[in-house]
Amino acid sequence: MRALLLLALLSLQTSQAAELPLTITLGGQPGPYSIPRWKSDWPGCQFEGGIAQGRVEVVQSNALKWLRVNFAVGKIGPEQGGAGWRMPFGKHEEAVLSYTMRFSKDFDFVKGGKLPGLCGGPENVSGGRRATGTNGFSARLMWRKEGRGEAYVYHKNQKGDYGDSFAFPSDFRFPTEVPILVRISVTMNTMGKRDGTLSVWIDGKRLVKKTDMEWRTVDSFGVDGLYFETFHGGGDSSWAPTHACWAEFTEMKVVP
Repeated sequence: MRALLLLALLSLQTSQAAELPLTITLGGQPGPYSIPRWKSDWPGCQFEGGIAQGRVEVVQSNALKWLRVNFAVGKIGPEQGGAGWRMPFGKHEEAVLSYTMRFSKDFDFVKGGKLPGLCGGPENVSGGRRATGTNGFSARLMWRKEGRGEAYVYHKNQKGDYGDSFAFPSDFRFPTEVPILVRISVTMNTMGKRDGTLSVWIDGKRLVKKTDMEWRTVDSFGVDGLYFETFHGGGDSSWAPTHACWAEFTEMKVVP
């Protein structure tokens, strides 16, 4: 019964999926980001956090529209602290996500938080839902204390219930106020082999290169979603920001 449910969910996502190449275009004027605008800009999403609560807005700077997420003081997670949703784009063996982002001047990094990435499979594999090889995967980024960075990955051979951390070089720090270009590439593995790949670039410099990933043990799914998530956390309030801060995103694209 569980297998049938997973297949049904995957079929539903596929039928509503966008096509690649995909470019997120922010419609309308700068201001609060409403549910109708979100549905128009991000078609096919099955859930959202942060928009109905008013934490997301569109701002304009240097002729670009930016999606700004205002992090709630003292809160964590996409439902209470930031924002999050998953946009399906159909099954692919390889996909590359790119976006430009920036943190506010006084950004409160605290212990860490999530940034958008790629995902695949019938379930939302995050938040302690361990990847099994049949339920999916996720490959997001995280900021860490003092602006350090890493790829935060749920995959078949992860060490625990929560994702594995593939750290950026020790001298890396996320800047504040300054736009940076993020690029994340995922290639699916061959069945029965650990030959999948993950690469992360910031401003053209490759910071993560993995060539031994096992994302799946079944071929019923591939890279099929843009996982837009940004929030502080972490599992408790010690990860929460102590003052108002935000992150902005623009020029978000996925190519096969």
